[in-house]
Amino acid sequence: MKVFILAGEASGDRLGAALMAGLRHLTNVEFIGVGGPLMETEGLQSLFPMDELSVMGIIEVLPKYRHLKRRIRETAEAALGSDADVMITIDSPDFSLRVAALVKASSDMRTVHYVAPSVWAWRAGRAAKMAKVIDHVLALLPFEPPYMEAAGMACDFVGHPVVSEPQATKAEIEDFRARHVLGDAPVMLVLPGSRRGEVGRLGPIFGKALGPVLERHPNLRLVVPTTAHVAPVLRDVVVDWPASPLILDPSQMESDAYKAEKACAFGTATGALAASGTVSLELAASATPMVIAYDVTWVSRQIIAMMLKIDTLTLVNLVSETRAIPECNGKHCNPPEIAAALIKMLESPGAQLDAMALTMERLGRGGEAPGLRAARAILDGIGRG
Repeated sequence: MKVFILAGEASGDRLGAALMAGLRHLTNVEFIGVGGPLMETEGLQSLFPMDELSVMGIIEVLPKYRHLKRRIRETAEAALGSDADVMITIDSPDFSLRVAALVKASSDMRTVHYVAPSVWAWRAGRAAKMAKVIDHVLALLPFEPPYMEAAGMACDFVGHPVVSEPQATKAEIEDFRARHVLGDAPVMLVLPGSRRGEVGRLGPIFGKALGPVLERHPNLRLVVPTTAHVAPVLRDVVVDWPASPLILDPSQMESDAYKAEKACAFGTATGALAASGTVSLELAASATPMVIAYDVTWVSRQIIAMMLKIDTLTLVNLVSETRAIPECNGKHCNPPEIAAALIKMLESPGAQLDAMALTMERLGRGGEAPGLRAARAILDGIGRG
């Protein structure tokens, strides 16, 4: 079996790697396409660096539009020339679905999109548009299949790989603390995003917000897991932070070692300040209380606000049907409001635990690994198709 697979950002790389492992477990498979380091570990030779596609926001895309348009055409041509049995696109819909449209215009290749568009949140018309080029959707959230099926696509809820990712043991955490000379100090994870633009925009805001928190909790240690392509930007940003953080940089260690380090950091943290995104589920998996903060450019914010249909951007809040996780988004993404939310979170961290546990249950914790479920759904779909 030959699979053309495409991911455009770090969260998609994680999903893709788990899916690839599931497919390799179930059948003999060859992979072609675009992905990040985790997918490359599973056997993919990326056509070009995945981080070229990691652009977020409406205005932010404009300077890279011509380059992205060229990459769309090149990726579609590679898919058409691959003789693949199926093309799997993972999230990054503005890129992925344009590739799928070109492929469908010239072939009858089966197309699968992993991660349903959040039509329940904004731009409801995306589902109908997507149905013109996508045959089958793999949904991460349990309430999504009816939206996709109503638009004419097959859809399976497969859960989220975060529920099956290993958590650090007590012994591993103790070793992590000893190696990094953390002692018994409380730890705050700071996660300003997986894209350079996000880190450049949010990093200074997060740094200023941490000042009042460190005044209240002077023993607090900061730990910042990052990605290899973001690390240089991050190192420049943290120079102005009120305390020097411990940066976990995957470019300075083997992949498995970094994953273990990151798991220990999540497992030992008293709390976290994080950009909105999949990371909220990673924090919930390790039962780490959090504050979510996010913003885009002013123009992008105004456009998005007009289309938004929900009152929270945090997946834990959405899946648990609570508002347990505090957010400082848009105009509220400013140092005083973030600092106040962090101080309150540190004073009552247990307030989030029930919502995080319910989220993990609803996303499939305790069942078959989501990557394997996704792989079965793809093979079943090929059989039905």
